[in-house]
Amino acid sequence: MLGPVVNAVTIVVCALLGRFVLKGLPERYEEIIKKGIGLSIVYIGIAGAMENQRVMVLILSMVAGCVLGEMIDLDKGMNQLGQWAEKKLGFSDGNFSKGFVNASILFCTGSMAIVGSMNSGLMGNHEMLFAKSILDGVIAIVFASALGLGVAFSAIPVLVYQGAIALGAGLVKEWMTPEIITEMSAVGSLLIAAIGFNFLLVKQIKVANMIPAIFLPWLILAVEGWLGF
Repeated sequence: MLGPVVNAVTIVVCALLGRFVLKGLPERYEEIIKKGIGLSIVYIGIAGAMENQRVMVLILSMVAGCVLGEMIDLDKGMNQLGQWAEKKLGFSDGNFSKGFVNASILFCTGSMAIVGSMNSGLMGNHEMLFAKSILDGVIAIVFASALGLGVAFSAIPVLVYQGAIALGAGLVKEWMTPEIITEMSAVGSLLIAAIGFNFLLVKQIKVANMIPAIFLPWLILAVEGWLGF
């Protein structure tokens, strides 16, 4: 669990640094920073999605995952959780939920979160999660400067998600083939690109409702294997 813990602590520390050290920037600077973040995240997401090897798996996963997510309405649930925490903790900047939801999705998607957590759990090798911590820390500083302290609280789902993978790595190792990880990461990268568009567009994409899509390549490829395709 060392890797997931270090990752979570780094997010908290860097988010606090971004919130209080970069606090007080004029609104025009804050707005252009958000646009710069958005463009950068769109690039990162599209670059990751381009590693996809099975386009139909990606499309099916996105479509089915969006339907599932909309049925469950994860976006509403995550926003309600963020709003509850905002009220309980007495924050009133109005961006707490947005920062919490967007940062949680961003930090939990991608191959580094999956593979790094498995390496931590199976071999005690935390190097990949330490590297991810540095990347997440930089992003947390910039995110928190624009969206506030909700970014710091994204460390909780990051710790739970990566910790669960690390602790259960022995159980899922045989099913987590390189092909499955590649396809899951590609779908996750598309969600990252959607977060970037949310920084650029007035009408927001409910990215949280797309989260189930990340796990569907696992199911689709498993069914293909069973059917002998």
